[in-house]
Amino acid sequence: MPKLKTHKGTAKRVRTTKSGKLLRQNAATHHKLSTQTANGKRAKAEDTQIKGKIAKDIRDALGI
Repeated sequence: MPKLKTHKGTAKRVRTTKSGKLLRQNAATHHKLSTQTANGKRAKAEDTQIKGKIAKDIRDALGI
């Protein structure tokens, strides 16, 4: 079986922790921030874990 190529678009958007979890950034954190509450902005500042079937598909795209 040949080597799998890494999907570069996915690699730029998702990072892997040492324990193997997949993390992504939240949306709506770059502009129009004046309409968001401070609590909402802080909540979006932290990365979100990707779970389930989508995580499996992303692992396949990354070749993990």
